[in-house]
Amino acid sequence: MKISDFRLNRDEQVIVKVSKEILTLYHIAIEEGSDDADYEVFDLHHDIDEEKAVVHTVLSIIKRDGTRMNAECTTEGSADEAPRAEVHRLVKLNFYHLLHQLIELPPAPWGILHGVRPTKIVHRYIKKGLAKEAVIRRLMTDFEVSREKAELITELAYYQRPFLEQTTPRTVSIYVGIPFCLSRCLYCSFPANVLPANKELDRFMAAFQRDLDAVKRAVDTYGFTVQNIYIGGGTPTSLPDDYFEDMMQRVVSALYHPGVKEFTVEAGRPDSMSPAKIACMVKYKVDRVSVNPQTMQQRTLKRIGRQHTPEDIVTMYRDLREAGIPSINMDLIVGLPGEGPEDMRDTIDKVLALGPEDVTLHALALKRGSLLKMNLDETELPDDKTVQEMFDIALSSVVKSGRRPYYLYRQGYQSGQMENIGCCVAGAESLYNIQIMEEHQTILGIGGAATSKIVNPRTMRLKTSFNAKDLAVYLDRVDTYIEKRDALLAEAYGGEEE
Repeated sequence: MKISDFRLNRDEQVIVKVSKEILTLYHIAIEEGSDDADYEVFDLHHDIDEEKAVVHTVLSIIKRDGTRMNAECTTEGSADEAPRAEVHRLVKLNFYHLLHQLIELPPAPWGILHGVRPTKIVHRYIKKGLAKEAVIRRLMTDFEVSREKAELITELAYYQRPFLEQTTPRTVSIYVGIPFCLSRCLYCSFPANVLPANKELDRFMAAFQRDLDAVKRAVDTYGFTVQNIYIGGGTPTSLPDDYFEDMMQRVVSALYHPGVKEFTVEAGRPDSMSPAKIACMVKYKVDRVSVNPQTMQQRTLKRIGRQHTPEDIVTMYRDLREAGIPSINMDLIVGLPGEGPEDMRDTIDKVLALGPEDVTLHALALKRGSLLKMNLDETELPDDKTVQEMFDIALSSVVKSGRRPYYLYRQGYQSGQMENIGCCVAGAESLYNIQIMEEHQTILGIGGAATSKIVNPRTMRLKTSFNAKDLAVYLDRVDTYIEKRDALLAEAYGGEEE
């Protein structure tokens, strides 16, 4: 849908942002002066009482023939929430309601929820003492979430609680970022670098060692216990065999101990794997490996820039199994160019036939900076309704196979207005995935594009420190990132004992 003009009576940045999120939700583009616009003007007027968290909204829509449609509503915030946050929610909720009142639009599965971690809202409600059905009703009323999605994230939150409790204020996880790939996929906006020559790799390893040493000092200084180690990227296995072995040895020597609950390596794609790397992972007691086919359709693999076949995925999976890797996760993307329901059915059947403990379904995200986003006009993507059908096929098959949803997150601009959801057999839940999404635990990031999330054990407030996504900047400024992380750790854990 296109409109020629969007008018908003408020200029506060956050009000502008949340109002426009509703336009984005329904793919409503603002194209000034467009000859083929569906509507001339959307005129949105918010009157806000910030102290009482009351928002009165008027929406006027002018059609191309000059006809005007008007609607208005007033809503009040919940007494148990911060007034400012409630105002922002009501601004979105009112616009959503009025848009539906004036234009025939399908309800959005996630309503006005836009954040990455919707289950965090459920955990907050549970802490307030709300019963399960009350949480579901609150999600449906306050955010217009469908009952299906409200039930899904509520069940997930209750399921996660025993895992989140397996931590103390001094329990941490480690994320290791290896920002290299063998090639760049069509849909990827992550600034991973195509694997450079050894001279540049040597520079990276020197900076990486400084970063690693600093985290090791922090673990010793604050008496942290490392619960989980996750080596991601990029594609860590894109490193040459000797560099991969060197990186693994350094991480294990600094941070691994027999009490580590989970040690994951994101192996990604078959063209990055080798017998030496598999042997290395076994040697260093890796117990969880991610194999990410994304699809089992050969034509799609070629189209998205993957240099492997579905048969290569099967070979890689079997090689890991034969080596004794106990838990394997496989990632799939729903909504890839040119695919439809039958492609999804064939892919999920082939993946489940292999028997991975964990399957993660990702709704395709149209990310800024990706080749896909930049060439969208030339790309055949399934529409939202088709993606929702494909997602239902995949998730239904995964659940029927005995794998249960256990963590979930969302991204901006996801096809079908869907989500990313991980499902596994009982006992194979990734503790790291749960912790990184629910943000109950400090996670120390090492390497390129890594993020450290520092949870203050006294206030439970979270602060973050980001290593540069650009490799050259990370190499030049690694000491600056170390200092910032150290400062956040001192603020959270220094001084009196919690």
